[in-house]
This record gives sequence, C-alpha cells and structure tokens, in this order.
Amino acid sequence: MSEPTAQRADSAVEPADAPSPTVSDPTPPTGSAAAAPAPAAAPDVASTPGVPPPAESSPAAATPSTPSPGGPKPGPRPGPRPGPRPGAPRPGAANPAAATAAPAVEHPVRVRPASDPRQFGRVDDDGTVWLTAGDEPRQIGSWQAGTPADGLAHYGRRFDDLATEVEILEERLAAGTGDPRKTKTAAVALRDSLPTAAVIGDVPTLERRLTAIIDGADSIAEQRTKERDAARTAAIARKETLAAEAEQIGAETTQWKHAGDRLREILDEWKTIKGVDRKTDDVLWKRYAKARDAFNRRRGAHFADLDRERAGAKARKEELIEQAQALSDSTDWGPTAGRFRDLLTEWKAAGRAPRDTDDALWERFKAAQDVFFAARNAANSERDEEFGANAAAKRALLEEAKSMADPAKDLDAARTQFRSLRDRWDAIGKVPREQMQSLEKGIRAIEKRIADAENTHWQRTDPEVKARADQFASRVAQLEEQAEKAAARGKDREAADLRAQAQQWREWSQAAQSAVSDL
Repeated sequence: MSEPTAQRADSAVEPADAPSPTVSDPTPPTGSAAAAPAPAAAPDVASTPGVPPPAESSPAAATPSTPSPGGPKPGPRPGPRPGPRPGAPRPGAANPAAATAAPAVEHPVRVRPASDPRQFGRVDDDGTVWLTAGDEPRQIGSWQAGTPADGLAHYGRRFDDLATEVEILEERLAAGTGDPRKTKTAAVALRDSLPTAAVIGDVPTLERRLTAIIDGADSIAEQRTKERDAARTAAIARKETLAAEAEQIGAETTQWKHAGDRLREILDEWKTIKGVDRKTDDVLWKRYAKARDAFNRRRGAHFADLDRERAGAKARKEELIEQAQALSDSTDWGPTAGRFRDLLTEWKAAGRAPRDTDDALWERFKAAQDVFFAARNAANSERDEEFGANAAAKRALLEEAKSMADPAKDLDAARTQFRSLRDRWDAIGKVPREQMQSLEKGIRAIEKRIADAENTHWQRTDPEVKARADQFASRVAQLEEQAEKAAARGKDREAADLRAQAQQWREWSQAAQSAVSDL
C-alpha cells in the first residue's frame, strides 16, 4: 500500500533538522544478537551538497511499538516558534531553589549514530519511496511533503525508532531481566511487521537480530525452566528432610527444651524455602504440623505427669519436715543423729517438689536439722572440755605407773599397785576420741608386764612340769637296768638298743630339768 500524499499547503512532516532525544549507552547484547552487523554510519553530510544531515531518532523510540505502515501526517511548515508569555517560566527552566536543594546529576550517555538511509533506499522525483535493502527493491510509500532528502531522513528516523526497540529487547534479554517469553512475543511482532514496515534502513540485519532474539529467548526460557525445576526439586527435598526431622522429634525425643528450639528453627527455615507447588507444599506442611502437634502433646503429658509427681513429693516432704521438727529437741544424740540421716535419705528419694515451693520446704527441713545439731555441738563442746581433763588425769597415772614395783622381782607388790591404779583409771571416765588409743596403749603395756610375770612364776612352780622331768629321769634308769640284764644274758644287740633309748630319754630329762631351772 502506498504512502498517502501529503498536502504542502496544509501540513508538513517534522523538519529534518528537528532535535530528537538521545538514547543512553546500552549494555552490549550477547549471543547471536551481538553478532548482527550494526547499521552503516552516516557519511559526512557536510561534504555532500544539497543533502541535509540525517536526523536522530524521534522521542517515540523510547516506547517500543510497531510502526504504522502509513506515511507522515501533514503538519504546519516549520517556522519561528512563539516565545513564552511574559512572566511565565520557560518550560524546562530550572528552579533556583530546587537547584540549590538538589543539584542535577549528569549521567554519561552514548549517542547512537543514526543510520544513513541513502544506503538502503531512495525517493524518486515523483515522491515514490523505495526500500532497496534486501533481495529486491520494495515500494513503501509516497513522499509529497518536502524534498527527497527530507523524505529519506524521515523514513530513516522511523527505521532508527524500530532499531531502538530491537536494541531494547536485546539489552533486556542480555541482562536477564523480565520474562523471556514476553521478550520473544515482542520480537516476533516486530519481525512480522518488517515486510510491511515503512522504514528505510538495514532491514535484513534488523530481521536477523530479531531472529537471534527469538532463538535466544527460547534458550533462556528453557534454561530458566530447568533452573526452576531444579530449585523446586531442591526445595522439596529440603522440606522433605525438615519434615522427616520434625517427625523424628515428635515421635522420639525427650530433650524438651532443645527439641522445642529445633522445631522453631525448622519453622523459620521452612518459611524461607520458596518455589514448591501448593499441593506438594500442603502435604509437607501437614507432616510438619502433625509432628509438631505430636511433640506438643507428648511434652504436655510429660509435664503433667511431672506436676503430679512434684505434688506427691511436696506432700511427702511436708511429712518429713514434721518428723524432723519433732526430733529437733531430742538430746539422745547418737540415735537422733542417725534418724536425721535416714530422713535426709528419704528426702532425696522423694524427688523435687514444684519449683516455687521446693526451696522453701528445704529451708524448713534444714532449720529443724540445724536446731538439733547445734544443740549436739554445744553438748559436745562441754563434753570435750571434760574429756580433756580426764585425758590429763590418765596421763598422770601413766607417769605414776613408771615408779611401780618390778613384777619380775616383786609380783605381789606390783599386782597390788596396778589394781589401785586401774581402779582410779576407770573412775576418771572417758577421754577425747583422738587420745583414746594412745592412753589405752599405755595402760595395756603395764598390764601385760604383770601378766607376763605371773605366767613365768606359774611355769616355774607348776608341779606337772617337775613331775614330767622326774618321769624322764626314772625312764632313763629303767632302760639302763634292762640293758645290763640283756648284756648279762648275752644279748648284746638288745643291750645296745636299750642303751640308745636310755640316752635319748636322758637328753629329754636334762632338757626338762633345764627348763624348770630357767623359770
């Protein structure tokens, strides 16, 4: 379809030298899009008479859109623009106060050079517009609003707008921002519009760039799908692990504090895991929630039992306190101290009472103990003073015993003196426990000396010992007499045996007589 003819009298296209916004320096595209050749640079128009400089892209390039296949709309011819009204601020004029408060920051931008439409198309003298890039020339419209050079510049700007849209798609795809499927849809729409686009420029290269964008979008979309699937699999596996751990805690553990903290940590981590589909996530969440409820029930039952046990322990300890208080005034020190030890053993076996009362119960029990043991300690202090004096008296008796008669020489006198000393020893009474052994050892040594002397005297005067010695001597005489009779009968051998026996008995007799003499 040809471009509608513009009426010079009514309107004109935008002048070729009209200013157009610049595009910031984009990130170089990657992949196949980066390999597409850039549009040819415009030649130095100053050296070509009669050809106006090519205009840059119009403001419409900032918003990607499919160019209209129609020609330029008629507009007023360029002329002087009216100035601002007196007193009114100029559009875009800086506010001094605002400039002072927030100075403008300049950002470096890269100005993309406009393509040279003369390399890719022409405008005939009759206004017919041709796109010569590609396999064969294609008529794209009719230009009647100015010179052919103005027409070339106009259609070149339209191509630059289209190229800007392609560049934005390339940057978006290279940066990984946005949905690659939407980028592909926009690229397909632009590529489909190229056969009828009323633009002059390197359309084949632009088509190749769009094809690269479409192919790259498919690859990136596939890669993202794989990444999402892998992330979903990992997220499901992690939640499976957390759910299994929660189930183990809910079914087995009795470390209530640690397990409760761990379940909260699992919940915190659970909230950070994303990417699981709702159905799977609901199943896993129900497992975790069920395990947590099971743990809470077991923990509640445990502490309920513990409360009952502690209530029983409290009642038992109250009974023990009453018994301890009843014993606190006793002066039967030994048995009562033993009973207090038994009460303490029963106290430990009773277990812990509730935390808010256990310490108070112990203080009451301990107070009853302290009353008894304080009284016993006071009595022991008095007793220790008395026992100390007794020990001194007994040591004096031991010193006195050193001047007693020697029992080996005068046994009767030694016996009489020891009986007197022993009576006074027993009358003195008890001594401190730590001195008892040494004092008893001293008195036993004296007693042993007298006992040894008595034993020696008895052995010396024992009639059985003397009778046994006399019996040995009589036997010797009898054997010698028999030996003489045997010799008289001529029995020399028998006589020799009898003399040997007599000699043996004589030795025994001498030993017995010697023992009696030594006593």
